[in-house]
Amino acid sequence: MNIRPYGDTSNDGKVQLSFTLPMKAGAKGIECAKEFAKQMGMIDPNVVACEPMGDAFSMYVVYGRTPFSVDPEKITVNELETPALAMEEVEALIAEKLGRDVIFLGASTGTDAHTVGIDAIMNMKGYAGHYGLERYKHVKAYNMGSQVQNEAFIKKAREVHADVLLVSQTVTQKDVHLANMVELVELLEAEKMRDDVLIIAGGARITHELAKELGYDAGFGPKKYAEDVATYAVLELIRRKNQG
Repeated sequence: MNIRPYGDTSNDGKVQLSFTLPMKAGAKGIECAKEFAKQMGMIDPNVVACEPMGDAFSMYVVYGRTPFSVDPEKITVNELETPALAMEEVEALIAEKLGRDVIFLGASTGTDAHTVGIDAIMNMKGYAGHYGLERYKHVKAYNMGSQVQNEAFIKKAREVHADVLLVSQTVTQKDVHLANMVELVELLEAEKMRDDVLIIAGGARITHELAKELGYDAGFGPKKYAEDVATYAVLELIRRKNQG
């Protein structure tokens, strides 16, 4: 059964979107915003907000109705299927199945200056009641912070004998984060280190599918915490140990 967005009543197709136009705020800008929304397929668009953003830019919020629908049964999602074990369960797995400390190295690499995500996963206090990797027994967690160049990241990984590399990336202009992520994989391959580490990407718009396409082992998006990352990494390390 096809579904449409829900606004005021079920399946009414009501949607809201926001965007910026390279022009001053005003009557002409509003009409341009409406026309833009119409060309996107929106029916009876209404500009509910128009705000100036400097001398030559303006931001618009448009409310209207879309005629389009989707069939959920035809939508496929490439998700990482792994449980999220409690911290104590992960600790027990490491002790029983690996018998050594697991070393995580994390950073916001390239020009990325955002640290909230990597800090939430790695720092002892964690985020929203989810403790970070620094608190885990049998885990050594090294957080290099932000704007870490890939060469420095790899050098540190070799220095600490990292098992898992955690790469935090916030979407940036012109998709520079994608090029940066690919560069890391290429450099690891050049250093003959790719097969020796797990590489996990994370960020607000990172998906498992995208991470795999770029050569990573896994990707985690929003609403994922240290236990999600730790569970996947430890289970994968155990699997590789048993295969080897």
